[in-house]
Amino acid sequence: MQIFIILGIPIFLSLGAFIFGKKRFFGIINCSGYLAILCCSLILFKETVFTGKTKEFFGFIYLDALSAFFILVISVVAFAAALYSIGYIRKDIQRGVITESKARVYYLFFNLFCLSMFFVPALDNLGMLWVAVEMTTLISAFLVGFYNSKESVEAAWKYIIICSVGIIFALLGTILFSYAFSISGLTKSLNWSEITPVAHILDKNILKVAFIFILVGYGTKAGLAPMHTWLPDAHSQAVAPISALLSGVLLKTAIYAILRFGIIIIKSVGFAYFAHLMILFGAISLVISSGFILVQKDLKRLLAYSSIEHIGIIAIGFGLGSPLAIAGALLHIFNHAVTKSLMFFGAGNIVSAYKKHNMHAIRGVIKALPFTGMMLLLGCFALTGFPPFSIFISEIMIIIAAFTNGAYFIGALLLLLLAVIFGAFIYHFGRMLFGNLPKSMSAAGEPFSGKLAFLFLLFLICALGISLPFMNKDTLWIFQQLLHG
Repeated sequence: MQIFIILGIPIFLSLGAFIFGKKRFFGIINCSGYLAILCCSLILFKETVFTGKTKEFFGFIYLDALSAFFILVISVVAFAAALYSIGYIRKDIQRGVITESKARVYYLFFNLFCLSMFFVPALDNLGMLWVAVEMTTLISAFLVGFYNSKESVEAAWKYIIICSVGIIFALLGTILFSYAFSISGLTKSLNWSEITPVAHILDKNILKVAFIFILVGYGTKAGLAPMHTWLPDAHSQAVAPISALLSGVLLKTAIYAILRFGIIIIKSVGFAYFAHLMILFGAISLVISSGFILVQKDLKRLLAYSSIEHIGIIAIGFGLGSPLAIAGALLHIFNHAVTKSLMFFGAGNIVSAYKKHNMHAIRGVIKALPFTGMMLLLGCFALTGFPPFSIFISEIMIIIAAFTNGAYFIGALLLLLLAVIFGAFIYHFGRMLFGNLPKSMSAAGEPFSGKLAFLFLLFLICALGISLPFMNKDTLWIFQQLLHG
């Protein structure tokens, strides 16, 4: 029942965007709706993970522990983004950046975007999964180009073209999976719940080729290098709450799609084939992103390249395959989602106050925006894996798993590049936060709703970082259940 509430609320809120006249009032209603979604997703997560049961509705919706986990991640970031949007959009209206009617359009597409992302982990049919992922692209493109500047429109078109080309590869892969299922003598189907139990009898050669198409196609949407070229432009030009959704959860929906097909591949051809491809693309993503992070000048592009880095870490975690590595990768999905959302909210406040993205021209943030500056300082350490924040725990789990599995080169590569990225982030953010405040700048007010969004995310980051070191075998069992399919 919870899934219908989760899918139904964004539909009603999309309609409500044009019914309610006062955007501040609707912003509160919108946020309340996503709080209800968050509560429902927590209940759904508890029911599926701790009981091991699956839920199916109408042969269309299929929910297991993995689905519930991704729905929970989406709902957490969507609630934070809705909370942050209250003050952010109101401030844009007051400054004349957008009109009241434009704010209605924002809330319409915000809710449609969230709805499309909730559909991805809820669907059983792999063909409909492809449709849902493509819908996330088409809807979010309007939010990337929301401000109608030359740069944002170019970024939106680049986003659509590159992701649509990538998604064609995913479609070819999906067709090949369906073909492998149909020639086995079974009833033609694209339902994951029907294909997975018989994966071991499917043609292995067809599935190997199909998974390469899947990995390239959905890997493009996930931001895996070298298919990542759309990501820095789209993330840097989108509205700040949408940048958080793009980086925090949209990339993860593509990872979810890869995992669904990956489970079939593992059951059919064995784990090694899946592992080698995931580690390869993960390592390439980590290497390329670290180079761009070192030389980056644009604040939001810096955070975008950081997303590519963390997607690479997640891919490596799944590629290593041990229980510790898988637990680390799943934890990293959540940890990165909440931490990167906090950072994009902070970047949105800075860009709004300074009217620029260039980090070389941004100084004295902690004086101009004291609360945002403090949150960014903590977020910078959290994002780069500094203890006691949550990302440190998930990264160290993956690194330990690499060394215990005998993947010494991968473990050493992770340690080296994470150290380089840590130094780069401290350098970039240190100059922005603690430099001299420009003479034309003075301390600015910060919306209360934005502060609440920061505190909500920071609480999750700190709570997980402090509690996870006490994780026991029972907790590891929970994460193993997520990929039990």
